[in-house]
Amino acid sequence: EVQLVESGGGLVQPGGSLRLSCAASGFRFSRSAMTWVRQAPGKGLEWVSTINSGGGSTNYADSVKGRFTISRDNAKNTLFLQMNSLKPEDTAIYYCTVQGTRGQGTQVTVSS
Repeated sequence: EVQLVESGGGLVQPGGSLRLSCAASGFRFSRSAMTWVRQAPGKGLEWVSTINSGGGSTNYADSVKGRFTISRDNAKNTLFLQMNSLKPEDTAIYYCTVQGTRGQGTQVTVSS
């Protein structure tokens, strides 16, 4: 059974940083591309970033490019999202996803 547990969210001021983590189990993490998506209040899911299985290829939504960095530690079955220069419009629940499954999410709130 695929299990994904996100953590690291919180309240941060505009311009601040957070690092999200996603602990994965129940599948071959090191052979799976992984994705972060987010859902802002009252809106649908938005793709944020994807990383390939080896970590050598990444893609970002235009809205986060240059500010967010996706990475992974295959030895620890963990996915990361480093978020810098946060803006109020980054406020959302952030989920990691694989094989059509996502975790419970972690809330990120950017506000002064």
